Amino acid sequence: MTKIALFPGSFDPMTNGHLSTIKSACKLFDQVVIAVSTNSSKTSLFSAEEKMTLIETATKDLPNTKVIEHTGGLTVELARKINATSLIRGLRNTQDFEYEAAIAAMNKTQLPELDTVFFMADERYRFVSSSLIKEVAMFGGDVSHLVPEQINDAIIEKYKRDKIR
Repeated sequence: MTKIALFPGSFDPMTNGHLSTIKSACKLFDQVVIAVSTNSSKTSLFSAEEKMTLIETATKDLPNTKVIEHTGGLTVELARKINATSLIRGLRNTQDFEYEAAIAAMNKTQLPELDTVFFMADERYRFVSSSLIKEVAMFGGDVSHLVPEQINDAIIEKYKRDKIR
């Protein structure tokens, strides 16, 4: 049986913390499906298509990854549709754990055979969030050590273009 893990998120933008979690998951699962969604409660820097392309580029050396768009609905329904046996979640701190543990428990009520696997964030990235990356980059700060190179380039380009308009 192929072990498929689903890693859902908005990834706006993908960080080195996300990439570290994906690399860890790739060691345990036959396939890691990265599901890109849009968080309607936040303003997105990148479109879903842009995020998918950037993530595909950042994970090109990880042959057991696949990037898809999650256009809505429950994550457990997507997991069922792709035959995922596990959900992947990264944890940076105790607040993340409390939040994610509640979601994992709710997911179990919807799809009992779906396990949630938590990965602790690399120490270097425990403070990093996509929102923080965007805020620092918007004001010209250097985030190159916190995101994959091609994503850093895309962030710089996106903010340059917005300043010109």
